[in-house]
Amino acid sequence: MTTVSIKDVAARAGVSPGTVSNVLNRPEKVADSTRIRVESTIRELGFVRHGSASTLRAGHSRTVGLSVIDIGNPFFTDVAAGVEDVASERGYAVILGNSSGSRMKEERNLLVFAEQRVRGVLITPSDEDPGRLDQLRGRGICVVLVDHPAERSDQCAVAVNDVTGGSMAVAHLLEGGAGSLGYVTGPPVIRQCQDRKRGAEQAMAAAGREPRELLEVAMPAMTAKAGQQAAEMLIAEGTLPDALFCANDLLALGMLRGLLQAGVRVPQDVSLIGYDDIDFASASTVSLTSVRQPTYQLGRVATELLLDECDNPGTHAHQQIMFQPDLVVRESTR
Repeated sequence: MTTVSIKDVAARAGVSPGTVSNVLNRPEKVADSTRIRVESTIRELGFVRHGSASTLRAGHSRTVGLSVIDIGNPFFTDVAAGVEDVASERGYAVILGNSSGSRMKEERNLLVFAEQRVRGVLITPSDEDPGRLDQLRGRGICVVLVDHPAERSDQCAVAVNDVTGGSMAVAHLLEGGAGSLGYVTGPPVIRQCQDRKRGAEQAMAAAGREPRELLEVAMPAMTAKAGQQAAEMLIAEGTLPDALFCANDLLALGMLRGLLQAGVRVPQDVSLIGYDDIDFASASTVSLTSVRQPTYQLGRVATELLLDECDNPGTHAHQQIMFQPDLVVRESTR
């Protein structure tokens, strides 16, 4: 079987071997008409690049790593879609790692990324320790934080203002006449959980309420199952507030199921609000009021920053981009 080379593709497409190399490695630098012609020739001839050889020459592969806390959460699925679209446009593949909120699992994922010589890493970290990310940078791997603000200026990050989001949620519940309030959240080591609680407490203080009145229910996971368990626990203990803010939509949808199964009416008996505005929020039995985040855009912008840092280290300027959330009011709140 004859192996097709870059020179063969170049000759058939009427371009130089360097142009074919740019189409494979830096497609953004090639005119669209030329790129389309070269890509068509690549498909016609069945050319496949020798990945291991190009990796050895460059010191890295045409891949980026994406580490998220919970790929089962549609929020991260939408973020990953934004990442993959930009990576694909730029000729990169994406290696996905799901940490499940576990530092140990996250470290294993990062080790795999390094072994695969990824060009860069996009990560929603499981905790606040930056040490393992510094190790990646020490290996020449660029890192961008996703859905997590940066603590230093030499770090790119794309996040949503979760303090504002938490404040929006609780302010809306208070405007609807909420008396007792609860906050159903996940593990306290997750930064987003902390920030959303801080915003909730700010809204209570602004309304003349004591922040310590907020009943916090911390669950070991941020899943629909955990949300239903939280509902069952609050009902069994007789501590169910008349308004609940959940740290994500999965918790809120599980809470909704648990409340309805127990005969608790939403929103007549309990107002309920979630966070993320995933697709299921509007399609639930009682459509869910939620705080919307620009999930797909988070993934796109983070990947654009990462690849700019990888491809233009001399001119790249680190950016910390903070999106603002929106409140989407539906049937689950008064």
